Amino acid sequence: MSKFCQITKRKSMTGHNRSHAMNATKRKFFLNLKVHKFWIPSEKRFIKLKISTKGIREIEKKGVMHFMHIIGKKK
Repeated sequence: MSKFCQITKRKSMTGHNRSHAMNATKRKFFLNLKVHKFWIPSEKRFIKLKISTKGIREIEKKGVMHFMHIIGKKK
């Protein structure tokens, strides 16, 4: 599975490491991704998502059902 958040759709970014002499070498900025299970009470089941910590905070604010159309795991 690729490294992106299933809720916010954020991906890793690219940039540069800068040394003291200002030499630039390429690097990647990775997201803080977690695999988390969320309980859906209406369907009485868990769903497992690979989301960033920012995505977890959004789900805590708005609830899982608000993001079900984005997730696409409705069965």
